[in-house]
Amino acid sequence: MAARTAFPSAPLHSRRFFPFVSWLRSRLLARWYDRHLQRLDLTEIDDHQLRDLGLTRQDVRRECAKSFWQP
Repeated sequence: MAARTAFPSAPLHSRRFFPFVSWLRSRLLARWYDRHLQRLDLTEIDDHQLRDLGLTRQDVRRECAKSFWQP
């Protein structure tokens, strides 16, 4: 007779999705961190370069006031 455990293992079909979830989570964290770094870089751009980009200092303040998860 086979031994029974108190905590049966998860079905095989649910195990194969874990790498996808892990990959998705890492991609999301990487995207958030990249967005954070881009906003930090944006604050260091001088007014002449902002005019070249078609942005104002107010646009930069508005963008940098967003949370890292907001696009």
